[in-house]
Amino acid sequence: MLSPPARTGVILTTAVRRSGPGPEQGIGPQGRAENGAGMRQRGEERGWALLDALLDDGTGQDLAALAGAVLGLPEQGRYAVAVVAERGRAWNRPAAAHGMRLLWRSRPDREIAVVALGEADPAAVAVLLSGTGPGPGGVSPVVDGLSALGTARRLADAALLTCGEGGEAVVCLDGRVPEALMAGQPALAAYLATDVFGALLTRDPTDRALLVSTLDAWVECGGSAGRTAVRLCCHRNTVLNRLRRLEELTSRSLSRPRELVELMLALDAVRLGFSPPGD
Repeated sequence: MLSPPARTGVILTTAVRRSGPGPEQGIGPQGRAENGAGMRQRGEERGWALLDALLDDGTGQDLAALAGAVLGLPEQGRYAVAVVAERGRAWNRPAAAHGMRLLWRSRPDREIAVVALGEADPAAVAVLLSGTGPGPGGVSPVVDGLSALGTARRLADAALLTCGEGGEAVVCLDGRVPEALMAGQPALAAYLATDVFGALLTRDPTDRALLVSTLDAWVECGGSAGRTAVRLCCHRNTVLNRLRRLEELTSRSLSRPRELVELMLALDAVRLGFSPPGD
């Protein structure tokens, strides 16, 4: 499974006042131009360091305001964070599109984009990166202001985990929270998959796959046996019979909310590759 990144430390340095002649005294035009370029570069480096600190949950005094001032970003506004797994393939990281501005930071195993959304939604970020990046990737929900970038980065990491091994899609966390809960707790996910679906291991592999795929289709069809039958090209009663057999084997009822939650989370765990069916 993809694992959350290690926390990256950031060291911020402060300038020391020095007495004596001003920095440009006795310097010619070329020297002043070079000095100005150096100051701009140092300012940009300071801005990136401040942005890294925000992504790592930095809470220093006026940290968000300083980062915004140096990088030209509003301290308050609609932001999201996107995380794309690094797989050694070259790709163009977009800097702006559809009214959004993207600022990229590199980590050992992933690329992180701070996205000033403007009027766009996180789904637009996922679509943009799906067309330009190698994938897989995760996009956070909207957060309010630069001070919330650390939270957004963790939520984007959670979305990325739901892609599973070999995934290529760039996905939003919205609508994938149950999978994220399972993906973030591998031991618990494996236990739940075994506890709920363990009895299926005694069944023929074809029958086992049939029961689980019927449950999966039933969930995707909103719990409608009729729509599930259309999707699976079988009779409605066939769907009901398969679901009844699944209830017997798992000792859980689809009509009891708590037991249904266990079944759904276990199904998410199986989708992500944790234990049965198949083991």
